[in-house]
Amino acid sequence: MSQTEARKTLKDAPVMWRRINSIGVILDCNSTYAINLGYTKSEIIGKSIFEHVPKESWKDMNDSLKIWFDTGKVRDRKITFKKQNGETFSGLLQATSLYDENKNVLGSNTVIFDLKQMTDEKINEYKKFFKDSNDKLEEIKEKEYDQMDENSKSEYDGLKEMFEMLSTIDFDELRK
Repeated sequence: MSQTEARKTLKDAPVMWRRINSIGVILDCNSTYAINLGYTKSEIIGKSIFEHVPKESWKDMNDSLKIWFDTGKVRDRKITFKKQNGETFSGLLQATSLYDENKNVLGSNTVIFDLKQMTDEKINEYKKFFKDSNDKLEEIKEKEYDQMDENSKSEYDGLKEMFEMLSTIDFDELRK
């Protein structure tokens, strides 16, 4: 199991995932994010996160960015997202910071849940995915972490923090 394989788990995740830089430009996303918003990945990469929220939600998104800058993470932040076809959905945003070797913020890993999709089946899929991902990350920590360069360790630490946070989500509370 390599760090690349751990990163790949987010790209194949059943949850919407995107990576942004420190000014809110999308650097990468998974197919779940692209499909749910009705775009191709190439239409998303390089765009501002504000392009995926309606104007009336820009303040909420901006407040989330402020929280992220101040604390290094965002938990359980409800935001309305906009699909390419103009439809909207209520999403729950979770984000953790990514740092360089000097502990400067590079960007964030962000996971978004479509709150309309919170069925028992979907929740069980999420929980299994988070557990499996945490197990993979633990395996990497034990076998490979000491050999990683500083950038790889930073990326690993960001992924680990993200999956630890995701594993503590109270999905029953979200459905209320």
